[in-house]
Amino acid sequence: MLAALVKSSALVFVLCSLPCQNGAMSASATARERVRAELVAEIKDAARRQLAVDGAEGLSLRAVARELGMVSSAIYRYFPSRDDLLTALIIDAYTAMGEAAEAAFQNARDPRAKWRAVYRAVRGWARDHPREYALLYGSPVPGYRAPADTVAPATRVAGLLVELIRDCWTAGTLTTAAEGPPLSATLRDQAARVARALAPELPAPVIVRAVIAWTQLYGMISFELFGHLVGSVDPSEEFFNHATEQLANFVGIPASHQGRRGRRRDN
Repeated sequence: MLAALVKSSALVFVLCSLPCQNGAMSASATARERVRAELVAEIKDAARRQLAVDGAEGLSLRAVARELGMVSSAIYRYFPSRDDLLTALIIDAYTAMGEAAEAAFQNARDPRAKWRAVYRAVRGWARDHPREYALLYGSPVPGYRAPADTVAPATRVAGLLVELIRDCWTAGTLTTAAEGPPLSATLRDQAARVARALAPELPAPVIVRAVIAWTQLYGMISFELFGHLVGSVDPSEEFFNHATEQLANFVGIPASHQGRRGRRRDN
């Protein structure tokens, strides 16, 4: 009887102590996660500083470890290879640029203002973070192949532009732009594939114009940041703003003062 009582008392003690133990374990796990997150952030910050000096092709885990006072083997617990660290930096850069564009998009009131806001936000982010922009749109890093993890962050800006175009198409406000040459069978198939992924209701010519406008955005920014406009349209603020409006016209985004218009005949 006494033995049973002792066992029962012990069980009650264990059961009563479990919440405390679980709480302590949870707090300990949270603390470890916080320390890990802080160290990962420090590693990535050191890597970005190295990018500014040596470029992406010169990024070295050993050099990052030396800067942080870590043994080389320790950093591999967080990033098993240079490519893993590069991928993390690329995803961070795409995410930051996408967030800047999305915030600008949400704060604008009409379609033309939203288009303008996205273009300016992307350019502004690129000018403030030229090394990160170069990592995304500069020369390819020898030996590096971006994994599928980078696809979703990379398409955030394009997704905003397509969303805007789709909304205008649905509302019947996408305006008539000058007709271009007919699409080849290959290009029409490619546009259909893009449409299936982003906006199935949009016809192929509209998708192609959207892709043109999207690539022109990064082309203009790259020319500016990499010094290719020196001696021509440098400083490029006025050129960029003018081109932004021209590309909006090309795609068919209605001007701010325009009301409802008929859809294009793009079938």
